Amino acid sequence: MAIVAPPSKYGKVGRPVLAWAVGLLFFFPIFWMILTSFKTDADAVKPEFLFVFKPTLENYLNMTENYDYWRFAKNSVITAVAATLFTLFIGIPCAYAMAFNPSRATKDVLMWMLSTKMLPAAAVLYPMTFLTKSLGLFDTHFLVILVLSLINLPIVVWMLFTYFKEIPKDIIEAGQMDGVNTWGEFKEILVPLAWGGIVSTALLCFIFCWNEAYWTVRLTTTDAATLSKLIEGNRAPEGLFFGRLSAVSAAAVGPIIILGWFCQKQLVQGLTFGAVK
Repeated sequence: MAIVAPPSKYGKVGRPVLAWAVGLLFFFPIFWMILTSFKTDADAVKPEFLFVFKPTLENYLNMTENYDYWRFAKNSVITAVAATLFTLFIGIPCAYAMAFNPSRATKDVLMWMLSTKMLPAAAVLYPMTFLTKSLGLFDTHFLVILVLSLINLPIVVWMLFTYFKEIPKDIIEAGQMDGVNTWGEFKEILVPLAWGGIVSTALLCFIFCWNEAYWTVRLTTTDAATLSKLIEGNRAPEGLFFGRLSAVSAAAVGPIIILGWFCQKQLVQGLTFGAVK
């Protein structure tokens, strides 16, 4: 019988200190962004006001009064929520079919879907812009939702496929023997057993949709513009307005930070199990 040595004093103290140090290192850019958001544009670039300065809410007031922040925020919520729901609507049946009714081409299809994530977005920017303008879809919620769904669909299918594969196939077969149809299998067996995986996947998909900047900036102008477009707009030939830019950025990432804090268990589960295993 092996004897396990008790943890050393260094391990008891050093590991928590190291964990806090790494956590603070990753949090520092967010802290600096929030700190800068309370500076004026002039103070934000002066070394003497690096830490000691007179706080102001000017940037936040300017953001809500002159930059119509709430319209951009509403567009972000609409597109992120709708894209997440649409992606799950397509991804759950797709993953279910490949997990419980696999064919010889299932692995090839999964690899093909994953390979689409390797395509540089800039390679299809011009044809995408030309096509959407020709169809009258440019700067519409429908276009942004569709693009975000297509971008995140491979990840969603892969994660859900991994979750569904963990469900014993005997349970599905037992339901079939009891006369449960396909919809019954899906509703009464699959969803309850894989609910944690579905929620984790939905949260990650929502975060990816919310944070998407490349396509939301280039496929919108005003009507469907999201917070990414508002952030991108805080620059001029004279340079970046760091105070205003930090305030807009803080207001954009704030909801995601709060969501991640309250749903950290589900997010960790999705990142460590569904996306990696």
